[in-house]
Amino acid sequence: MAAPPGVRVRVPFGRQRLVGIVVRHSETTEVPEGKLRAVEAVLDAAPLLSAGDLELLQWAADYYHHPVGEVFATALPKVLREGRAAMPLQRLWQATAAGQLALKDESLRRAPRQQALLAHVAAHMDCDDAALDAAFDNWRAHARGLGNRGLLQSRQQEMAAAALPAPVSQTTQALPVLTPAQQRAVELLTQPGMQGAFLLDGVTGSGKTEVYMRVVSEVLSRGRSALILCPEIGLTPQLLERFEQRFAVPVAALHSALTDTARARAWHAAATDRASIVIGTRSAVFTPIPRLGLIVVDEEHDSSYKQQEGGFRYSARDLALLRGQRSGVPVVLGSATPSLESIHNVHTGRLTHIELPERAGSAVPPRLALIDLRAHPVHKGIATPLRHAMQRHLEAGSQVLLYLNRRGYAPTLLCQSCGWIAPCSSCDARLTVHQRSDRLACHHCGADVPRPASCPRCGYELHPLGHGTERVEETLAEMFPDFAVERFDRDSLRQAQQLEQAIERVHSGAARILVGTQMLTKGHHFPDVTLVGVLNADQSLFSTDFRAAERLAQTIVQVAGRAGRAERPGEVLIQSQYPEHPLLTTLLEKGYAGFAAGALTERDAAHWPPFVRLAILRASDTTADGALKFLRAAKALLPAPADVQLRGPVPAAMSRRADRYHAQLLVESRARIRLQQFLAGWIPGVEALPAARSVRWALDVDPLEVL
Repeated sequence: MAAPPGVRVRVPFGRQRLVGIVVRHSETTEVPEGKLRAVEAVLDAAPLLSAGDLELLQWAADYYHHPVGEVFATALPKVLREGRAAMPLQRLWQATAAGQLALKDESLRRAPRQQALLAHVAAHMDCDDAALDAAFDNWRAHARGLGNRGLLQSRQQEMAAAALPAPVSQTTQALPVLTPAQQRAVELLTQPGMQGAFLLDGVTGSGKTEVYMRVVSEVLSRGRSALILCPEIGLTPQLLERFEQRFAVPVAALHSALTDTARARAWHAAATDRASIVIGTRSAVFTPIPRLGLIVVDEEHDSSYKQQEGGFRYSARDLALLRGQRSGVPVVLGSATPSLESIHNVHTGRLTHIELPERAGSAVPPRLALIDLRAHPVHKGIATPLRHAMQRHLEAGSQVLLYLNRRGYAPTLLCQSCGWIAPCSSCDARLTVHQRSDRLACHHCGADVPRPASCPRCGYELHPLGHGTERVEETLAEMFPDFAVERFDRDSLRQAQQLEQAIERVHSGAARILVGTQMLTKGHHFPDVTLVGVLNADQSLFSTDFRAAERLAQTIVQVAGRAGRAERPGEVLIQSQYPEHPLLTTLLEKGYAGFAAGALTERDAAHWPPFVRLAILRASDTTADGALKFLRAAKALLPAPADVQLRGPVPAAMSRRADRYHAQLLVESRARIRLQQFLAGWIPGVEALPAARSVRWALDVDPLEVL
């Protein structure tokens, strides 16, 4: 009983000593007595995870059929997984008596950097590492030298609560006037005792974040806390700043860009009830929050909420709905382009629909139009009508945004003599040209090779084929030399700080033309952007993935929503080789709601989600037939009942990736419970297959991609 459920313990595991979480106690065991081992140490004075937290994690492990230990590991910061203190330690530095004397007699004058470091520590009692990082470059080597001479010493202690970042004072500015639709949404969501799940369906610029903040204000006034999920690390600083400026309460941020220590501090602040607002990305859905009163999932349609590669493949959006239901608190899913699953859940009564049909303030919806690339001259990816529109908007003092979901300089390097195209040696893919680094890169496996000077087959000159954001940036600099261009993609903005700096250049007006990938479509507010150009709307029109049309429609609507968000009207021009395609014409004529209605009808007829439930058993092996043999053996393990179908196995759309051959087996059923019952009986047999130890395999429940 010294180790109640929810605490960490250190246990012997073979020759190792590992950290585990106590989940429950038992009076009996099937393990022979001689194999039982005693817990070596209880690491926590009180449980880190409540009974509700444990139940949520256990449910997730059962639903996604994933090892429970990995599920629990996902929920804890690395510091806690390694068995370190729940409240991180910090190292504090002090000058010794000998060090104080050395400063007085100037015995360090021949070591000026050591002298400066020692003087700083002496003047600022109990400096921590962070303070010294801010004051000095590469100070640690000098600190070791001073320590070896007995002039400097350090000690470690738990970080005090006051060491958490303090929020900005509550704003004294008047709050914006709510539109009637916003007011109705706030009144509905702030009714006493309100529970349930809601879809806040608001057009871009309709003020969904303002609704969130009004509801959070009411939640805080009742002595409760709020959890705000956002899809991308890049959006977290913006949300954090807005909430810190509005509320005079501690706000904790949780995302993967934080250091291990910073993440543990934020997690501890939330778990000990010292942070009243928690803002984070996907894994923040597991954060313990004792007085949880509200969960918000912003941009709920975003695929980033689903873990799709390796490890525990969960959906943070779906788990947020479950957590809210079990905690008896409202869950608000917000989006301008809701997922078809959420729209279907509105139709079936699982979600309450709240609409924000108009933009806040005086902003009006942008005007959308198609540019037929077959009918207009195109220069380096930019059609003449788009170029003329850009010139007009730039001369009017506005900013222009161009969207192209393809980073790099060009998607292929081609020999026009023999037709050779630079291939990836490890994937069934072509290498992307990166001009500035003069290299070729695979965007699937990460391979990176020098760019050849000539064709390795015939020796002829090689030419980049197609356009990526890097090439468009070069073209824009030639077309509009008087206007600065800012590129937004993972190649140019690798760190969150770089993204913040780029956004600041846009807001200050230093950058007049923006070009980028999906990084530009998600939640950014650029009030001076009045023209948006979609350079290639055809990339997903003929994809094999059944969700491709939905993603394309969402992307077009989201990027179009960046235009005309202030007083000046916006314009959106979409370049396409297929302007008569039903997806594009429906979007322009009926909007996203019209597209969604038609897409749901198609999904129902084709037996795709949300009308059926899917799971995919994915496998990869070093040989072309190894993964398929494993999946065939898995399929033969258990006869599927009449209401469960197994389809395949088949090679993946890109069979070879990173020198491994990939294949998949699709499992589907109209009923979620029947699919789960089948998986529960099937997966233990899959785990016991002889090839299960040599073939890499994973089960993906409710997959976002079927490729």
